[in-house]
Amino acid sequence: MTAHGLQVEPLARAEGPTVRDAVMALLADLGMTTIFGNPGSTELPMFRDLPAGFRYILGLQESIVLGMADGFAQASGRAALVNLHSSAGVGHAMGNLFTAYRNGTPLVVTAGQQARSILPHAPFLYAERATELPQPFVKWAVEPARAEDVRLAIARAWHIAMQAPRGPAFVSIPIDDWERPCGVHVPARVAGRTAPDPAAIDELVALLDAGARPVIVAGAGVANNGARAQLVALAERLGAGVWVAPMAARNPFPEDHALFRGFLPASREAIVRALGDADCVLVLGAPAFTFHVEGRGPFVPDGATLVQIGDDPAVAARMPQGLAIVGDVALALDALLGRIRLRERRPMPVRDVPPPAADRLTDALLMARLAALRPAGIAIVEEAPSTRGPLHDHFPIRAGDEFHTCASGGLGHGLPAAVGVALARPERPVLCLLGDGSAMYAVQGLWSAVQHAADVRFVVVNNGGYVALDHFAALFGIEAVGSKLPGIDFVGLATSQGMAAERVETVTGLDAAIRRLFDLPGPRLLEVIVQPQ
Repeated sequence: MTAHGLQVEPLARAEGPTVRDAVMALLADLGMTTIFGNPGSTELPMFRDLPAGFRYILGLQESIVLGMADGFAQASGRAALVNLHSSAGVGHAMGNLFTAYRNGTPLVVTAGQQARSILPHAPFLYAERATELPQPFVKWAVEPARAEDVRLAIARAWHIAMQAPRGPAFVSIPIDDWERPCGVHVPARVAGRTAPDPAAIDELVALLDAGARPVIVAGAGVANNGARAQLVALAERLGAGVWVAPMAARNPFPEDHALFRGFLPASREAIVRALGDADCVLVLGAPAFTFHVEGRGPFVPDGATLVQIGDDPAVAARMPQGLAIVGDVALALDALLGRIRLRERRPMPVRDVPPPAADRLTDALLMARLAALRPAGIAIVEEAPSTRGPLHDHFPIRAGDEFHTCASGGLGHGLPAAVGVALARPERPVLCLLGDGSAMYAVQGLWSAVQHAADVRFVVVNNGGYVALDHFAALFGIEAVGSKLPGIDFVGLATSQGMAAERVETVTGLDAAIRRLFDLPGPRLLEVIVQPQ
């Protein structure tokens, strides 16, 4: 046989159960039968005689693979399996691996390694320090000492990925391990939820009972811990307004609820102003707080007590003041709800956002019309940074909706993540909102959407560049460099990959184009040419 122009001998097949047999049995037991990958030579033996019931989701670049797996894991609530090609593939995936780490997404990431027998000779595709490359954005990384330990390493990676705080784990696997003999065993079961300290809950009950003006700040951990219903019940018992934490990657609270207050900016001074006269600030499933710009002064209004509940001890350790309680948010709220006295709801200011002008096709008008015409219970994946303000103002995420975005600030996550969400929940259509700059980081993910018939409706908000960069440049009093992106044809890019697509450039054609987007089966793409606000 020849490979890369060289004569190579076929790998010998073992008699009896192999490492591959043991791993496939483990994956079936764990429910990880969907594998996201972009295979290379060091991974191919893993997939010999792939068992019935498994499916392989091909991405055309490893960042696409990682992003699809992230969306799939978030939507399914269980760790997804990602297979990458040696160190080069891990390197390609690093941007979205960072995002998965910040999103708290459970992933088991495997990568091929060269054969053990030639590792001392630094062979082609050799990853000398394979476990160091993905760090610090994985919870655990290992290259098993023996082939027989591969199954146990993957089982441990699964448990670590699923334990709070959830996140990716990494296993490097030499190519010749798969054919080694290995027994098949049933994996252990691990209960990974952490209950909060009862004494800390007692202290929080006393603080809430003593306060007169509590306010809640909710983050993605509320959704990740399945605590949305408990949060609504707590807010209604306290009569407390609910803010969404800065840079929250999922929707924690229905935005059409009377107690919804809005979105906190990632600025210390602006957060304090927004929280107003609160005397107790309860942060749920989020850091206190995530900042994007430098600030000074207090973290909360003068005289207010700060309390944080979340399942990540590292986030608790960063608390600047107040009380941090480590535990599953749903379990913590269950412990609180029966002990909080029902209060009369205080008058709340009504969030009055005027409708956008209808004489020009702006991103604000686009968001308003998408909100009006969308199907009920849709899942939304967003990566349109310069449109996030209009999204917050004109596209409320309601009860029953699912919302996903990128917690890391990197680009290239949203498009493939939407494909993963659709594959995990095929009964629910997915709307993927993308900026034109964001879309170009992962545009080949459209091919995977077509190949796997993922029901995603892509909307590219084409404003001709990295407009968010222009906004930041204005803060520094300079002109942004490299922020313009003229001449990109997203309809052409989509149709070349087999996807139905159209473009709209006028207000008069907008509603009809949106109706076609939602009424016809996906995947589909709508490119919207928007004008400046």
